[in-house]
Amino acid sequence: MEALMGSIKFHIPQLGFKQNHPEPHLRYHLALPSSSSTPSHIVCGLRGGPRKPLWRSRVLSIEAIQAVQSLKLSKSNPSKLEQVMGGRLSRLLKADLLDALAELQRQNEVELALKVFKFVREEVWYKPDLSLYCSMILLLGKNKLIEMAEELFSGLKEEGLEYDTRAFTEMIGAYIQVGMTEKAMETYELMKASGCAPDKLTFTILIRNLEKVGEEELAAHVKKDCAEYVDSPEKFFEEVERKHRTRSLNLV
Repeated sequence: MEALMGSIKFHIPQLGFKQNHPEPHLRYHLALPSSSSTPSHIVCGLRGGPRKPLWRSRVLSIEAIQAVQSLKLSKSNPSKLEQVMGGRLSRLLKADLLDALAELQRQNEVELALKVFKFVREEVWYKPDLSLYCSMILLLGKNKLIEMAEELFSGLKEEGLEYDTRAFTEMIGAYIQVGMTEKAMETYELMKASGCAPDKLTFTILIRNLEKVGEEELAAHVKKDCAEYVDSPEKFFEEVERKHRTRSLNLV
């Protein structure tokens, strides 16, 4: 994993997300819930259940699926992995390459995702995109690779990107994952000071986890902020409590 740390550097070309899908007969659905009319929701690693693709469609081309399979089969063999990276992966269309990265993230293939993330950033068409970085911060936080997540987060400005609500929320979630409550709260306060409004996911992550570790005063502070940022805060608190109670019962 240490070797992968060197791959996260921020002198980069740039990313467009307009897809050019192959013909319909070359595409098929993965065994995932389908929703053609409803956009995918951003998912925090702290939520229950498997992580869904973040910004791509839920349809992968045969080429993208084969690339993911080849990467996974060769990941224990460095020389074979390099062949796949320089061969099958390099021949993918932009949309398929991004789909392959999203699928590796969904499957929690963190080392492969880091390699493909670096590969994407070296493509001639690449432009820094905040959602791409946020999804990697989420993945790194989920795997408790906090230093790497911090490196990506702090490098956003160098890339000419502006922090948004999701970027702050993913970093807060990453700190929560490793029990760094003080850093999570520092990031939360920085988020508000920068003009980014916390959303329901931000509050859910903080309130649920602060209460879980006995930080009642901090939880009360965050709840007080909800009145400013959330419509019907009392109803929101009830919703958070109900979901937390339901999840706890499901674990019994």
